[in-house]
Amino acid sequence: MLFPTLYFAIFIAFVLPISWLTRKRVGAWKVFILAASYLFYGWWDWRFLGLIIFATVVNEVAAVGIHLNDDPTRKKWILRAILAVDLGLLGVFKYYGFFIGSLNDNIGLSLPLKELILPVGISFFTFQAISYVVDVYREQIKPVPLLDFAVYLAFFPQLVAGPIVRSTEFLPQLRTRRPPGRAEAGRAAVLIAQGLFKKVVISSYLADAIVDDVFATPGEHTGLEVLIGIYGYAIQIYADFSGYTDIAIGLALLLGFQFPLNFDRPYTSVSIQDFWRRWHMTLSRWLRDYLYFPLGGNRGGTLLTYRNLIIVMTLGGLWHGASGTFVAWGVFHGLGLAIERFVSELRGETDAPVESADIRIQEIAALHAGTKLEPWRPDPTSPVPFSPLQVRKLWLGRIVTFHFVCVGWVLFRSESLGEAGSLLARVVSGFSLSAPAVTPLLLGTIVVALAVQFIPPIYARQGHAVVSRLSPTVQGLAMGVWIALVVALGPEGIAPFIYFQF
Repeated sequence: MLFPTLYFAIFIAFVLPISWLTRKRVGAWKVFILAASYLFYGWWDWRFLGLIIFATVVNEVAAVGIHLNDDPTRKKWILRAILAVDLGLLGVFKYYGFFIGSLNDNIGLSLPLKELILPVGISFFTFQAISYVVDVYREQIKPVPLLDFAVYLAFFPQLVAGPIVRSTEFLPQLRTRRPPGRAEAGRAAVLIAQGLFKKVVISSYLADAIVDDVFATPGEHTGLEVLIGIYGYAIQIYADFSGYTDIAIGLALLLGFQFPLNFDRPYTSVSIQDFWRRWHMTLSRWLRDYLYFPLGGNRGGTLLTYRNLIIVMTLGGLWHGASGTFVAWGVFHGLGLAIERFVSELRGETDAPVESADIRIQEIAALHAGTKLEPWRPDPTSPVPFSPLQVRKLWLGRIVTFHFVCVGWVLFRSESLGEAGSLLARVVSGFSLSAPAVTPLLLGTIVVALAVQFIPPIYARQGHAVVSRLSPTVQGLAMGVWIALVVALGPEGIAPFIYFQF
């Protein structure tokens, strides 16, 4: 079930009032919201409900087994077993065809190859299940009742495309859940409205106007058109994915839950490391805490740190899909992070360590939530320049980082490495100032979408506060007008969110 559809509008109009009415009857609310979440997920293909139910039961059994067992060795074996089950399920559905096809092509085998439908959101709820069991193993939380864990794993706002919400972030809110106040409702309305606009208008327009054509037939376009198409895809994937996240966070607010932020103006990043502190932040934290740290992080020496960065980013690329281009995209970013770190160390620069990312996320979350106000420092993550040299260095870092990320997006979007190479080569070999496919509207959309990212988050927070002070009637009318505008500007029919395939 897609968010920007009539079916979902009917669904949420039914779910929200019942959720608010049953909030004081905790058990009834959990049963209702679980049933609603299963309906939401099963709307696409009811057969995969068995998969998420199975994942819920086996991970809960493993968590309880780990908690009740006093033998460290047995705890470890239970953890290994459930990780094998979770990753095995993910591997069968997501990577079976890729590995069997590779073996048949490269080794000359003739293993049977069956087409398997990839369950929507399997990567997201699998990572959440793993984090729950690992946190129990680390004694950071205790197992919760099966119903609570089932609600956590299936909660419909973030079920199919994130953000990846930790059990330590979600489960305590089941006990303190409350109806949204005017501030939360106003912020939710703004998030949902901007998410719809990003997905239905911006993402869809860029795909139709240039991105799909450029990536399908780069040889029929000039180098400048291909370059604009690459920029367009950078904006499209951001608008698409962050648009989903905005809607998910807004819906969670209306249901009484605070979700972690997933994006923080990623195209203002001054380095590759800074980009990964701003893009898909919940996945970055997950990879850091459940993969990078267990590998040793940056505590094993310089070479091991480089190795760990490359391994983590390569597996992060593979998480997105069973394709050589996703692996290449992960390796590309891993090498970029390692080289960037090497250059920084060579210059004697002291960059903030990866472990400090949580502090930054907390600062950003506080600004967005309105718990503190620091107008003198609108961006708590980027250095505040005081000299022309610092300004030039800051903008040079942003320009280089943005183009590095864009090259990575070519790998991410292309069907093969050869296709990615041809597209990048076309930028140079076919470069010309002629670009008939680039209209003023297209160019303006890309420029404005980039410029908006440089608006300090404090102003967004103030906008949320203004909406919160409006009466519910005015908020409802404004939302209705906004939805009508989105429908008028958007295309006929809504394409699935890009991250549904992961």
